[in-house]
Amino acid sequence: MKHFIICTLTALSIAAPLPLLAQEVVADDALIIMPADDAVLADFQWEARVITVFADSPRDPAFARQIELLADRPDALVERNVVVVTDTDPAAKSDIRTQLRPRGFALVIVDKDGRVMLRKPDPWDVREISRAIDKTTLRQQEIKEEKEAARAGG
Repeated sequence: MKHFIICTLTALSIAAPLPLLAQEVVADDALIIMPADDAVLADFQWEARVITVFADSPRDPAFARQIELLADRPDALVERNVVVVTDTDPAAKSDIRTQLRPRGFALVIVDKDGRVMLRKPDPWDVREISRAIDKTTLRQQEIKEEKEAARAGG
Protein backbone atom coordinates (compact mmCIF):
# COMPACT_ATOMS: atom_id res chain seq x y z
CA MET A 1 0.00 0.00 0.00
CA LYS A 2 1.33 3.47 -0.90
CA HIS A 3 1.43 6.08 1.83
CA PHE A 4 2.51 9.63 2.32
CA ILE A 5 4.11 11.13 5.36
CA ILE A 6 2.68 14.07 7.23
CA CYS A 7 5.39 15.88 9.12
CA THR A 8 3.60 17.88 11.78
CA LEU A 9 5.40 20.51 13.73
CA THR A 10 6.07 17.93 16.45
CA ALA A 11 6.41 14.50 14.81
CA LEU A 12 6.43 12.35 11.69
CA SER A 13 3.55 9.96 11.10
CA ILE A 14 2.18 7.73 8.35
CA ALA A 15 -1.19 8.82 7.02
CA ALA A 16 -3.84 7.74 4.50
CA PRO A 17 -3.12 6.09 1.14
CA LEU A 18 -2.62 8.06 -2.07
CA PRO A 19 -3.74 9.52 -4.41
CA LEU A 20 -5.01 12.81 -3.07
CA LEU A 21 -6.07 16.02 -4.75
CA ALA A 22 -3.93 19.07 -4.20
CA GLN A 23 -6.64 20.68 -2.06
CA GLU A 24 -6.55 17.70 0.30
CA VAL A 25 -2.76 17.77 0.46
CA VAL A 26 -2.29 21.43 1.33
CA ALA A 27 -2.64 21.67 5.10
CA ASP A 28 -2.31 24.58 7.47
CA ASP A 29 -0.17 22.88 10.09
CA ALA A 30 1.62 19.94 8.49
CA LEU A 31 4.35 19.42 5.94
CA ILE A 32 3.23 16.83 3.42
CA ILE A 33 5.88 14.44 2.09
CA MET A 34 4.46 12.14 -0.57
CA PRO A 35 5.79 9.82 -3.29
CA ALA A 36 5.64 10.92 -6.92
CA ASP A 37 3.75 7.78 -7.99
CA ASP A 38 0.42 9.44 -8.76
CA ALA A 39 1.37 13.09 -8.29
CA VAL A 40 0.95 15.57 -11.14
CA LEU A 41 2.55 19.00 -10.92
CA ALA A 42 -0.45 20.70 -12.53
CA ASP A 43 -2.61 19.57 -9.60
CA PHE A 44 -0.60 21.83 -7.29
CA GLN A 45 -0.59 24.91 -9.51
CA TRP A 46 -1.68 28.03 -7.58
CA GLU A 47 -2.22 25.84 -4.48
CA ALA A 48 1.29 24.91 -3.31
CA ARG A 49 4.96 25.10 -4.07
CA VAL A 50 6.40 21.68 -4.82
CA ILE A 51 9.81 20.60 -3.62
CA THR A 52 10.68 17.43 -5.48
CA VAL A 53 13.51 15.29 -4.16
CA PHE A 54 14.83 12.83 -6.73
CA ALA A 55 17.32 10.00 -6.33
CA ASP A 56 18.08 6.75 -8.13
CA SER A 57 17.50 4.81 -4.90
CA PRO A 58 15.95 5.47 -1.49
CA ARG A 59 19.34 4.42 -0.09
CA ASP A 60 21.11 7.40 -1.69
CA PRO A 61 22.77 9.25 1.23
CA ALA A 62 21.98 12.62 -0.37
CA PHE A 63 18.28 11.67 -0.53
CA ALA A 64 18.24 10.60 3.13
CA ARG A 65 20.04 13.79 4.14
CA GLN A 66 17.62 15.99 2.17
CA ILE A 67 14.56 14.41 3.80
CA GLU A 68 16.21 14.82 7.19
CA LEU A 69 16.90 18.50 6.49
CA LEU A 70 13.31 19.10 5.38
CA ALA A 71 11.89 17.36 8.44
CA ASP A 72 14.07 19.46 10.78
CA ARG A 73 12.11 22.69 10.09
CA PRO A 74 8.70 21.82 8.67
CA ASP A 75 7.08 25.00 10.01
CA ALA A 76 9.07 27.24 7.64
CA LEU A 77 7.97 25.13 4.68
CA VAL A 78 4.34 24.98 5.79
CA GLU A 79 4.35 28.78 6.10
CA ARG A 80 5.40 28.94 2.42
CA ASN A 81 2.74 26.46 1.23
CA VAL A 82 5.22 23.72 0.37
CA VAL A 83 4.46 20.10 -0.49
CA VAL A 84 7.40 17.69 -0.77
CA VAL A 85 7.27 15.01 -3.46
CA THR A 86 9.83 12.20 -3.48
CA ASP A 87 10.89 10.00 -6.38
CA THR A 88 13.53 7.31 -5.87
CA ASP A 89 12.57 4.96 -8.70
CA PRO A 90 13.77 6.07 -12.15
CA ALA A 91 12.34 2.90 -13.73
CA ALA A 92 8.79 3.84 -12.68
CA LYS A 93 8.97 6.97 -14.88
CA SER A 94 6.58 9.06 -12.81
CA ASP A 95 4.87 12.01 -14.48
CA ILE A 96 6.95 14.41 -12.39
CA ARG A 97 10.24 12.64 -13.23
CA THR A 98 9.36 12.69 -16.92
CA GLN A 99 8.54 16.39 -16.76
CA LEU A 100 11.53 17.54 -14.67
CA ARG A 101 14.16 15.11 -16.04
CA PRO A 102 16.55 14.77 -13.10
CA ARG A 103 19.86 12.90 -13.20
CA GLY A 104 20.77 11.11 -9.99
CA PHE A 105 20.05 13.13 -6.87
CA ALA A 106 18.27 16.41 -7.54
CA LEU A 107 16.32 18.93 -5.52
CA VAL A 108 13.84 20.79 -7.73
CA ILE A 109 11.56 23.57 -6.48
CA VAL A 110 8.50 24.42 -8.53
CA ASP A 111 6.71 27.66 -7.65
CA LYS A 112 2.94 28.00 -7.41
CA ASP A 113 2.76 29.23 -11.01
CA GLY A 114 4.25 25.93 -12.21
CA ARG A 115 7.65 27.44 -13.06
CA VAL A 116 10.81 25.60 -12.02
CA MET A 117 12.51 28.15 -9.80
CA LEU A 118 15.50 26.15 -8.62
CA ARG A 119 17.48 22.96 -9.33
CA LYS A 120 20.21 21.76 -7.01
CA PRO A 121 22.46 18.67 -7.29
CA ASP A 122 23.10 18.57 -3.52
CA PRO A 123 20.90 18.68 -0.41
CA TRP A 124 19.84 22.11 0.78
CA ASP A 125 18.67 23.05 4.25
CA VAL A 126 15.32 24.70 4.92
CA ARG A 127 16.96 28.05 5.61
CA GLU A 128 18.46 28.15 2.09
CA ILE A 129 15.21 26.91 0.54
CA SER A 130 13.15 29.48 2.45
CA ARG A 131 15.42 32.31 1.35
CA ALA A 132 15.15 31.23 -2.29
CA ILE A 133 11.35 31.04 -2.07
CA ASP A 134 11.11 34.39 -0.29
CA LYS A 135 12.94 36.11 -3.15
CA THR A 136 10.28 35.16 -5.70
CA THR A 137 7.69 37.64 -6.92
CA LEU A 138 4.83 35.36 -5.88
CA ARG A 139 6.12 35.02 -2.32
CA GLN A 140 6.76 38.76 -2.06
CA GLN A 141 3.12 39.34 -3.06
CA GLU A 142 1.94 36.82 -0.46
CA ILE A 143 3.97 38.55 2.26
CA LYS A 144 2.54 41.92 1.25
CA GLU A 145 -1.02 40.56 1.33
CA GLU A 146 -0.43 38.94 4.74
CA LYS A 147 0.83 42.26 6.16
CA GLU A 148 -2.14 44.16 4.72
CA ALA A 149 -4.58 41.60 6.13
CA ALA A 150 -2.91 41.81 9.55
CA ARG A 151 -3.18 45.61 9.52
CA ALA A 152 -6.82 45.50 8.46
CA GLY A 153 -7.70 42.86 11.05
CA GLY A 154 -5.78 44.27 13.97
